[in-house]
Amino acid sequence: MDGVPFEEEVVTEQPAPANPEGDEPIKQRKNGLYPGLSDELAENMKTGWADTELHDLQPVEQAPNTARRRAALSARFPGERLVIPAGNLKTRSNDTEYSFRASTEYVHLTGDRTQDGILVLEPTAAGHEATLYLLPRSDRENGEFWLDGQGELWVGRRHSLAEGEQLLGLPCKDVRTAACELEALGGPVRIVRGHDAGLEEALASSRGTSGTDADGDAAGDAERDEELRVFLSELRLVKDEFEIGQLQAAVDSTVRGFEDVVKILDKAEATSERYIEGTFFLRARVEGNDIGYGSICAAGPHATTLHWVRNDGPVRSGELLLLDAGVETHTLYTADVTRTLPVNGRFTELQRKIYDAVYEAQEAGIAAVKPGAKYRDFHDAAQRVLAGKLVEWGLVEGPVERVLELGLQRRWTLHGTGHMLGLDVHDCAVARTETYVEGTLEPGMCLTVEPGLYFQADDLTVPEEFRGIGVRIEDDILVTEGGNRNLSAALPRAADDVESWMARLKS
Repeated sequence: MDGVPFEEEVVTEQPAPANPEGDEPIKQRKNGLYPGLSDELAENMKTGWADTELHDLQPVEQAPNTARRRAALSARFPGERLVIPAGNLKTRSNDTEYSFRASTEYVHLTGDRTQDGILVLEPTAAGHEATLYLLPRSDRENGEFWLDGQGELWVGRRHSLAEGEQLLGLPCKDVRTAACELEALGGPVRIVRGHDAGLEEALASSRGTSGTDADGDAAGDAERDEELRVFLSELRLVKDEFEIGQLQAAVDSTVRGFEDVVKILDKAEATSERYIEGTFFLRARVEGNDIGYGSICAAGPHATTLHWVRNDGPVRSGELLLLDAGVETHTLYTADVTRTLPVNGRFTELQRKIYDAVYEAQEAGIAAVKPGAKYRDFHDAAQRVLAGKLVEWGLVEGPVERVLELGLQRRWTLHGTGHMLGLDVHDCAVARTETYVEGTLEPGMCLTVEPGLYFQADDLTVPEEFRGIGVRIEDDILVTEGGNRNLSAALPRAADDVESWMARLKS
């Protein structure tokens, strides 16, 4: 890194200039004090900068969609102030931060992805008036842009508030005034918790003094806030055309990332699973924003560990590689795809036997995804196939109905067969049980179908040759009016097709 603002200068007792929008000083990296600097330098840094205001910006593509989502939110909570924060930077170590990723609820309702933003829906007689609070351009007059560690000279240009209005289709205000303004207002308020502790504290103070609860009950505040979060989760269950397009783009990049991995398996054998992880990450960063979740690059017996993200093990010819990875687009929609590949390009007889069983289960699961079907149907269909295979192989005593009733197959199938997909890899996670796992599939829902069989290396209940083999096949499935569409169909699944595909890429 290139250091911190004027790190080597002598620190004086000169205090930081006040924020023009409030009483707090500009955030400094050295105990809130400026390094010694001359008046001449300070004056010099105020002037001589070209006007870079951008004009005639086009609204972001999803602006009409975010407006519809906000209208649905407004209709659900009439007469109440609604506050949805983007979140703040989080410290990784000392004075470095993790890469920022705005909260899913905020992105879904605004299309904005910048730190510290706050969406406020203020109740009116006609519904709600939405305002977006954002960080404005860094102030050159008070030195913020070059003396603050988050100033634009250090981290790059931000959009001005006027530019934000053009891009997002919302009136924009300085976020540094938001907490005070909201704290001063009365009336019922709900906030999505867990993203902005300072804002939550300000609202808690307001709630405690304004009587927004009939009995001032903090538990009542928490319950109402959770209702807001649940509604916003359920609002994402059915995707619109923009979202479907983004998911397809994420999947398409992911397919290319899997192809990249196959081409470098010989290099991975010479190094470790990290080479696979880095190869896929390169595709994600070149074509998208990032990976949508920690890539699982599990070779050999690591494939039996569901969330193997250490990715520090060996890659050996003759073993299987379970690669579970997804590219996240610049608008933060993620793919989630898994393939289990023979490292040397050819399945052994036993590997193919297990792989084919999982493939058959996935075929049954995908066939069960259609409008009007129960959400659980695809899981039940896949589990029935896997239970039958386990009985057939003599690993568990049948009949199949007994195995399913007692859940005996779960020793080796372990997890559910899928989940909703969208802005979060496990999207809509706080939706009510009755609307999600006990709900009915509708066109526009997007979910994964991902059965697996996992035989742990120390599992003495299976034959020795099974131990250390893990297989999962996962695809991203869109529910359509006529059934479903496999968004990741470009990536081969059947064993013969996988071998042929790998041979072409390696040639």
